[in-house]
Amino acid sequence: MTEPASTSDQLLAALSAGVEVVDLAQPLHNGMPCSPNHPGFRMALARRHGDVVRDDGGSSASETFTTGGHVGTHIDALSHVSHDGLLHGGWDSAEAQRGGTFSVHGIDTVAPMVCRATFLDIADLHGTDCLPAGHGITARELDDAAQRAGVEPTAGDVCLINTGWSRFWCAPQAYLGFSTGVPGITPDAATWLVDRRVRAAGTDTTAFEQIVPGRGHTIMPVHRIMLVDGGVHIVENMRFDGLVRTGAVQFVFVLAPLRIVGGTGSPVRPLALIGR
Repeated sequence: MTEPASTSDQLLAALSAGVEVVDLAQPLHNGMPCSPNHPGFRMALARRHGDVVRDDGGSSASETFTTGGHVGTHIDALSHVSHDGLLHGGWDSAEAQRGGTFSVHGIDTVAPMVCRATFLDIADLHGTDCLPAGHGITARELDDAAQRAGVEPTAGDVCLINTGWSRFWCAPQAYLGFSTGVPGITPDAATWLVDRRVRAAGTDTTAFEQIVPGRGHTIMPVHRIMLVDGGVHIVENMRFDGLVRTGAVQFVFVLAPLRIVGGTGSPVRPLALIGR
C-alpha cells in the first residue's frame, strides 16, 4: 500500500490547488426514515410571512422543529451504549446519567474532527452499486476493499464504508428494512476497525451494523464493540452518492457535533474536502 500523507499535508495541498466540497449528509425533512428506537424529526413554521407585518412592510418567518439526537445523519457519543451497566472506560452508566444528562462521554465532549478519511466501497467491491438487503460486511471484505483501493485507515482517521443503501432514503420502509434486513458491519469487521484505532466510522444506513431480516434493532453487538469496548464513534445515515462519483478514496474530512451538554448523539453535516 502507498504511504498516506499526513492530514495537514493533504489539507494544505487541497487548499492550494482548490477543493471540491462533497456534502455527506442526508436532508432533514418530515417523514424521513427513523429508527423506532428514537423520536423522529418534525418541522413546522411557527411564524409565517404576513402573520405580523412591520410598519415598513417587512415580515419574517421562522420555524420550530423537534428531533432526537440519533435522527438523520448523526454521530453517536460514547454514552449512547452501555454493556452490563458500564460505559466505555468502565464508567457506571446509572451514575453517569444521574440528573438527566451524562456527566461523562456526553456528545459535548467530542471535539470537532478535521482529519483524514478513508473510503471503502464495499458495494463496488462486489461489482454492484448497492449491497443486497441483510448483507453482512466482514473484516475480510474491509481488508479486500482497502487492498483494492491502495489505502488503509490508521490511528486517528475516520473510515467511511459504502453499502449503496442511501438510495432508499426517500422510501422509508425499504430504507429501514424491518422485514428484508439492511446491509452493515459484522462484529469481526467492527473489531477490524477498532484494531486500527480509528476515531470514528460511518456508513449510509440507519444502524451501521448488519440487520438481519425480521430482527430489527433488537440486538446490536457492533455498537457494543465500537462504542463500549473500542471507544470509536459511529456516524449513521450518511450519503455517499456524490463521493462515489469523485472516485476519491482518501481525503480531508470535517465533522462537528452540536455541543449538547450531556447528550448521547448529535445531528451533523459531515464534509469531504477533495483536492482538485
